[in-house]
Amino acid sequence: MLAYLLRRLVYTLPIMLGVAVVCFALVHLAPGDPLVSVLPPDASAELQAQLRTLYGFDRSLPEQFFGWVWRALQGDLGTSIATSRPVTGEVLTAVGNTLRLAVVATLIGFFFGCLFGFVAGYFRNSLVDRTASMLSVLGVSVPHYWLGMVLVIVFAAQLNWLPATGAGPGSSGDWAWDWAHLRHMVLPAITMSVIPMGIVARTVRALVAEILAQEFVVGLRAKGLTHFGVFRHVVKNAAPTALAVMGLQLGYLLGGSILIETVFAWPGTGFLLNSAIFQRDLPLLQGTILVLAMFFVLLNVVVDIVQSLLDPRIARS
Repeated sequence: MLAYLLRRLVYTLPIMLGVAVVCFALVHLAPGDPLVSVLPPDASAELQAQLRTLYGFDRSLPEQFFGWVWRALQGDLGTSIATSRPVTGEVLTAVGNTLRLAVVATLIGFFFGCLFGFVAGYFRNSLVDRTASMLSVLGVSVPHYWLGMVLVIVFAAQLNWLPATGAGPGSSGDWAWDWAHLRHMVLPAITMSVIPMGIVARTVRALVAEILAQEFVVGLRAKGLTHFGVFRHVVKNAAPTALAVMGLQLGYLLGGSILIETVFAWPGTGFLLNSAIFQRDLPLLQGTILVLAMFFVLLNVVVDIVQSLLDPRIARS
């Protein structure tokens, strides 16, 4: 097990370096002047040169890249061009808000996805199977930003049951797990959970149907095991793959929530990325993408380790 863990960590290092290269290259290859948001229209050439020197844009791309990586390893992601605030603080605050929302959405999607998937797979080719499969396909097919707007119109504008936007009273820095704050999370969390629910349900349904068709299940039933006993063995065999899908969906929600966070004005990484893109704020854009990408890489390592604990055959492969 220890050898498998060390091997996974060694494999992660070149992936992290590649992620850093891609993040830096994609941002710098985009057209436009990154200082256009802070330079006045009548800025002199001397002022432009001073700002380029201040932000390091007068150096070559390799120098900028290695300097950026070295500072990032020390926890310094630079200074935002638009706000002049440290990027690290802004990114960590936004990541905390997005992680809070994504974890809740993932738990909702994983619970209902597993429920629909296990029921559909266990009672395959029945009315229950067709109903659960229809709901899972509907969850994957519905655009989440459209669903978010519909939920805002129905539950916020017409029924006035839940707030439409924001993260709660005060600001996101004053977050507390009470109803005054949780009610702001209900609509975005439900909206974000729909697609993971559909993907998990379809995956688990196929897994359960495949496991039930295997010979060891026939042997278990021949020995007189009850439906619950057989179901317990099915869950144990389906858990590693279902966990891997859940981990991937959590990573997807962290990086792909830009539309939902924009619709609900949730102060997370998606909202921050949207602002950084339109303001051409390169340090903020680079820092946000890098942190999200590294989190996704580390999340995959954690999922691999948990999978190997559930199924030791993975560590021996």
